[in-house]
Amino acid sequence: MEENLDAKVDALLNVEKQMRLAGDVAGTKKAVIEIVELCYKARAWKTLNDQIVLIAKRRGQLKQAVTAMVQQAMQYIDDTPDIDTRVELIKALNNVSAGKIYVEIERARLIKKLAKIKEEQGLIAEAAELMQEIAVETFGAMAKTEKIAFILEQVRLCLDREDYVRAQILSRKISPRVFDVDPSKEKKKPKEGDNVVQEAPGDIPSLQELKRIYYELMIRYHSHSNDYLEICRCYKAIYEIGSVQENQSQWIPVLRKICWYLVLSPHDPMQSSLLNATLDDKNLSEIPLFRLLLKQLMTMEVIQWTSLWNMYKDEFESENNLLGGPLVPKAAEDLKLRIIEHNILVVSKYYSRITLKRISDLLCLSLQEAEKHLSEMVVSSSLIAKIDRPMGIVSFQTAKDSNEVLNSWALNLEKLLDLVEKSCHQIHKETMVHKAVLKA
Repeated sequence: MEENLDAKVDALLNVEKQMRLAGDVAGTKKAVIEIVELCYKARAWKTLNDQIVLIAKRRGQLKQAVTAMVQQAMQYIDDTPDIDTRVELIKALNNVSAGKIYVEIERARLIKKLAKIKEEQGLIAEAAELMQEIAVETFGAMAKTEKIAFILEQVRLCLDREDYVRAQILSRKISPRVFDVDPSKEKKKPKEGDNVVQEAPGDIPSLQELKRIYYELMIRYHSHSNDYLEICRCYKAIYEIGSVQENQSQWIPVLRKICWYLVLSPHDPMQSSLLNATLDDKNLSEIPLFRLLLKQLMTMEVIQWTSLWNMYKDEFESENNLLGGPLVPKAAEDLKLRIIEHNILVVSKYYSRITLKRISDLLCLSLQEAEKHLSEMVVSSSLIAKIDRPMGIVSFQTAKDSNEVLNSWALNLEKLLDLVEKSCHQIHKETMVHKAVLKA
C-alpha cells in the first residue's frame, strides 16, 4: 500500500515539476492539491507532513501553489486521529507558512488552533506566548471581526496567566469606537491594487458579541487594580448593547452592577456625571432600592452607615448569584469608606469651622478614624481643609491666592472711589441749588 502511494506521489511530483517550470499556475496548484489529497485519503499523516515541507521548499515554487496547499491541508486538521498527529500537522504547516506574507492569515489561524490545544493541556503560559508572536493588526486582508477576536484571545490568555501589563498593551490595539460602526454601511468596493478582505470564518462572533467580550475582559483587568469607575464605564458600555437592552433578565443585573460600582467610585466630576446620567435612566424604576441608593448619594445629607448596610446587605450578597458574578473582594470595605467620604463632603458644605469631636459624632467614628479619613481626603485633593490639632478644630475655608486678595482690594478701592465721586457730585449739586435760591 505504502509503495503504491509513494509511486503515485512521485508521479504527481514529476507533473508538478513540469507545470512549475512551465509557469502554469493552475496546473501546479492542481498537482499540489492532488498530492495532499492522496496522502490524506491513505491516512498517511507522516507522509503528508513530509510532502508539505518538500513541496514548499522546491526551487522557484509558486506562491499560489503554496497557498492552495496550506489551505487544503488545513481542512484535514480536525480529521486527525489523535492530538499528537494534529500538533505535528499544525507545526508542519506553521513551518511552511512562517515568514510568507501571502499565507499570514492561514498562519494566524494555525497558531490559534495550536494555542487552544496547549490551553486544553493546561499550558496557559505557552499558549499565551504562541499567540503573542502574531501581530494581526497589520494584516490587511483579514476581516475586521476576525482581527478583533484574535486580539481578544491574546488579551484573555494574558489575563489567565496574570500578565496584566501585556494585557493592557494588547487591549489598546482595539479602539472602542470600532464597535459603534454599522457593518452594513461599511462595505466598500475595493479599489484597484487594494488587498481583497477575506470573509471571517463562521465561528467568529458578531461585532456586538465581540464588544461584550471586550468589555468583560476589561472588567477583569480593572478589577485587578480595583478601578471602580472604569469597571462602571465598562458595564455601562455592555448595558448599551442592543441585545442586552432587549432582554430584561440581562440588563437588570448589569444596571445593578453599574449602581454598585458608581457608589464604590471615589467622588470626582466623571463619577458625578455618570451618577446623573444613571438617575435619568427610566429602567432604574424597575429596581427602586438602587434608585434610592443613588438618590441618597446625590442628596447633601449625612448617611448613617449602619442603617444603610442593614438595608442593602442582602442585595450586596445576592450579587454573587447574578450575571457578572460577585463584586471585587474589597467592595464591602470600600463601600463603607465611600459613605464616610460622602459624609465628610456634606459636613464641609455646611460648616466652615467645626470641632473634630463634632465631626467624629456626625460620622459615628472615633477621633483618630475621623482625623485619618479627613487627612486622606486632603492628600488625594478631594477636599480642602486644615486641622488645628491642639485646639481640635477643622477649618474648611479655602486659602485665597495672593492674586485673588489683590483683586478684591482693587475692587474695594474702585467701589470706594466711585462712592466718593458720587458724594462730591451730590454736594456740588446741592451747592448750586442753594446759590440759585440766594440769588433769587
